[in-house]
Amino acid sequence: MLQYQASPLDLMFQALADPARRAMLDRLTRGPASVGELAKPFAMTLSAIMQHLNVLTGSGLVKTDKVGRVRTCQLNTVALRSAEQWIADRRLTWERRLDRLGAFLDANPEDPDAS
Repeated sequence: MLQYQASPLDLMFQALADPARRAMLDRLTRGPASVGELAKPFAMTLSAIMQHLNVLTGSGLVKTDKVGRVRTCQLNTVALRSAEQWIADRRLTWERRLDRLGAFLDANPEDPDAS
């Protein structure tokens, strides 16, 4: 059986695939938050929240710091930039391809009498 090692980018997109995790990231764009603050809008157990946070921290999107009994979460914007760069690279590739197709079509207009 083929063994597959997930790359950091794979883990990041896996983390972004879940709407609850994306909502947590949206909250963290406003600044650091405790686990309790992140859990407040969700109708799920603290255990489920912690599982989501483990996925987010494992992907590198979130950093946590524990002071006493309070765990504070913070968005890791550096990690988010790698996903943004991957998307931008693909967008640029397709924009170039479409520009070449447009130029080709402009240079080779369809002959209406050819049908």
